[in-house]
Amino acid sequence: MVLISSIPFCQLQTANFPFPQAQTPQQRKANERYARQEAAKRGKPESAVKHKQKWDPPISKLWIGVLIFVLCGGIIFELLRLFF
Repeated sequence: MVLISSIPFCQLQTANFPFPQAQTPQQRKANERYARQEAAKRGKPESAVKHKQKWDPPISKLWIGVLIFVLCGGIIFELLRLFF
């Protein structure tokens, strides 16, 4: 008598089917139909439902303008002083 625990797991899986079996066209259709039904039960995948979100900058346009003025304002005033 052979104990099941002494047989390696890979041999247990292949004990009943010594070689892989090909699918018949009927089995393939049945598998595809089952897969569609299971997908419908789970719902749509996240990539199909995913919506594009509108991107807003973390600060308002007014503060962006103030920041640009502070950084580039010195150059502007210096150019004005040179020409006038």
